[in-house]
Amino acid sequence: MDEFDDDIDDEQLCSLPLQPSLLDNNGSSVEIPDEFPFPFQPYDIQLSFMKETFKTLEQGKIGIFESPTGTGKSLSLICGSLTWLKHYEEKQREKFEKMRNETYDNENSGELDWITDFAKKQEQNKVKEEQESKLKREDKLRKIKEKSKYSRKRKREEDEVTELMKTVSKELKESETCRNVDRDNKQDDDEIVLTEYTSDDECKDWDDHLDNEDYNEDDSIKIYFCSRTHSQLAQFVREVKKSPFGKDTSTVTLGSRQNLCINSAVLALKSPSLINDTCLEMQQSKNKQANAKEKGAKKPVKSSQGVCPYYKQETMMTFRDHVLIDVKDIEELVTLGKEMKACPYYGTRYSIPSAQLVVLPYNTLLHKATREATGIKLKNNVVIIDEAHNLLETINSIHSVEITGSQVVCAYSQLSQYKERYKTRLKAKNLMYIKQILYILSSFIKCLGGKLGLAPENQPKLKSETKVMTINNYLYGCQMDNINLFKVKKYCEKSQVSKKLHGFVEKYQPPIVVPEPEDRKEASGLSVFLKQLKTGADKKNNSEPDRSDDVHQGRDRDYTTFTSPLMHIEAFLEALTNPDKNGRIVVNKQSLFSQSSIKFLLLNPAVHFADIVKEARSVIVAGGTMQPISEFKNQLFFEAGVAPDRITEFSCGHVIPARQLLPIAMSTGPSGTVLDFTYQSRGTPEMMDEVGRTLSNICNVVPGGVVCFFPSYDYEGKIYEHLEKTGFINRLANRKRIFREPKKANQVQHILSEYSKSIERCPTHTVTRTGPGLSSARPTVDGVTGALLMCVVGGKMSEGINFSDDMGRCILMVGLPYPNIKSPELKEKMDYLNANMPRTSDGKLPGQEHYENLCMKAVNQSIGRAIRHKGDYASIVLMDQRYQRSNVLVKLPDWISQNIQKIDKFGAAIVSMRKFFNEQAKTFI
Repeated sequence: MDEFDDDIDDEQLCSLPLQPSLLDNNGSSVEIPDEFPFPFQPYDIQLSFMKETFKTLEQGKIGIFESPTGTGKSLSLICGSLTWLKHYEEKQREKFEKMRNETYDNENSGELDWITDFAKKQEQNKVKEEQESKLKREDKLRKIKEKSKYSRKRKREEDEVTELMKTVSKELKESETCRNVDRDNKQDDDEIVLTEYTSDDECKDWDDHLDNEDYNEDDSIKIYFCSRTHSQLAQFVREVKKSPFGKDTSTVTLGSRQNLCINSAVLALKSPSLINDTCLEMQQSKNKQANAKEKGAKKPVKSSQGVCPYYKQETMMTFRDHVLIDVKDIEELVTLGKEMKACPYYGTRYSIPSAQLVVLPYNTLLHKATREATGIKLKNNVVIIDEAHNLLETINSIHSVEITGSQVVCAYSQLSQYKERYKTRLKAKNLMYIKQILYILSSFIKCLGGKLGLAPENQPKLKSETKVMTINNYLYGCQMDNINLFKVKKYCEKSQVSKKLHGFVEKYQPPIVVPEPEDRKEASGLSVFLKQLKTGADKKNNSEPDRSDDVHQGRDRDYTTFTSPLMHIEAFLEALTNPDKNGRIVVNKQSLFSQSSIKFLLLNPAVHFADIVKEARSVIVAGGTMQPISEFKNQLFFEAGVAPDRITEFSCGHVIPARQLLPIAMSTGPSGTVLDFTYQSRGTPEMMDEVGRTLSNICNVVPGGVVCFFPSYDYEGKIYEHLEKTGFINRLANRKRIFREPKKANQVQHILSEYSKSIERCPTHTVTRTGPGLSSARPTVDGVTGALLMCVVGGKMSEGINFSDDMGRCILMVGLPYPNIKSPELKEKMDYLNANMPRTSDGKLPGQEHYENLCMKAVNQSIGRAIRHKGDYASIVLMDQRYQRSNVLVKLPDWISQNIQKIDKFGAAIVSMRKFFNEQAKTFI
């Protein structure tokens, strides 16, 4: 591997002192470095984290890592894993050198010399080819890096000339374009009508062209790092840039078409499904034109979408090389794609084989079809999943699908009208499958208690009820057990019927009409249908219709917002092909048919995670709060077939000393009332009064910001309304500016900004070299000492928000946010666990354990918003007598539970808090 100009090169890295350890997955001794490249002197817990990461990867194990937020977890993962990768690559080079210089002595061999020599040379040539290919690739990237700044400048100048020529060309062709606007309808409909579906066995994957020699030229071992959101991935990429590996690690960041597409016409479609389908159609159009040209066709292949100007093999190959020369986030990839006129989405995919580090979102890794289509190969590679505390729920969510009565009726109406319009032009097999899909949709409507002859707003009022059943029982009850859903699913994929249907709807904009069932053949019905279809076409030709009134005239009219619901229903059909034991069907009937729904609920996330742990060399799941770890082992890894001895655990404390944290489990309020925030008691006036008194006392003692979490939006609203009526809000406002978490995501940033500004305006807000602090809770002229933010557990501010320093001097948790035990979905999940999982060590049913874990994971995420760096300090107050129970305390993070104070008298708690903040003020002044 070529050396790069950096503070630490490969030679220095591999000369780091090593210490012997255990054995790797081949039985060889594992040597763990005593030191790791790091941007600064690492803390002890960071060093331990990196050593454990190195050992886990070397031994090929499954690691569960817990490191509190603010301890440098991401940076430790980067430096630990990339140090291992560099050592691994160095060992491969040494192996190559040894084989190249080795002479074979076959005197004692029982085989003929030429046979032994041939076998050895075969292995030698294989290793040699791999290394030479890698070296050649690295040399190419280095040369590209040297020339990139000059070539990009020249490219910009050429682009300016090209744009000027395009403008002139556009003006010259305007008149010709205007003359061709009125096209023949029949010819135009060629793009809408389904092409002949010749065989159920024909399968040509749309991205087979990716499997070419250039794409797979260097398939070296790599690390796949994934997280939940694009913002978290962007933060990780920034950490990679800051690390000692930022200049010599080939890194590529993957994203969705929505995030990486630079074709403005495609992005204007907004819908992710439409963006995906349109992109694929453009790509196929290009391939068809290329094939037609090879065959000498005179007429060009027409497409409603045309050919994407950014999908060019040559420019994408150049883009691929530029991606790998330095680390780039999503925004930088998009900028580069625009400069080079190359598609960033496919360009990044071409970069995967040659990359050492691949950064990608959860969905791309956890969904097998997406993973394979993207070209991700996990065999013998490393997978690191960050922010994995909700990994089980994420897998369940990705593979669970819900469809509403509105969507089903809309799809049935559109597809029926499509069939009627083009039935003379459709081949027999297409008609057969369309009829099957219509039958399936009609079965869904009947299952929800609807009638085929009525639109959603005219459906009879239903009795609200929820039923849960197995997949097989559901299919049998809907009389769909004789339909081969695998063939229907395959037909939908290959024929792109949902895409064709969308084109039909976009062109003619047919109203939501529910045709009569086919067995009721009345001429009047057909006449009405044709008349309405013509009306829709006339509207399209005369003017652009105003849809604003159609969408929001009533809650039972929301079905009109789904332009092409068949795309979503296809995902539900795929879910119905799951094994019967792994999921359940939840039929939820509401009084309004449009709000009724059918949902596939995944019960066993391990079935979709098994391939990952089987193929990958090593898997690490990491998070700030991974407790309870037993849930990961039992529900995910053991169920996926992982042996217990392959799993390793690592948990560390916080970087702060214990004196900078004050966790309190409080059992009584200011009036001496026992704090009981169970569902039955929390809504009483007495308990809500205790919340007001507690907040008033805490706001008098705590400087800066106080963040208070409630179990739900509903309860937070009740508390605020009660405190407003009883005058507590006015009293609180004398000490803290009051803010409430908004329900709309686009308002979150504004509220956080105002909350922060309110704290910064207080004269008690100071900043020191060791970290922000407050000398005391001295009030401003108007008596305000900071701000109070009322949040919701599981809401928009309970995860991913940084309440560091003055933003979160006290985190207050009101009650325990247990989920609704009466929820049919939760009950089904608990029953499944009770039937398939062993009891806990203390004899508890696994369903009950799961119920408690859901609550405590939400608590841990919320209280983890405080303490974000070594110079930070905060108090955590848990308001409920149940927090003093051992079964609850054991599920808190160790760095909190080991220091928690159980206080029965409220006065003692306030004294302890006042003393704590006075001491911190002296330390950080």
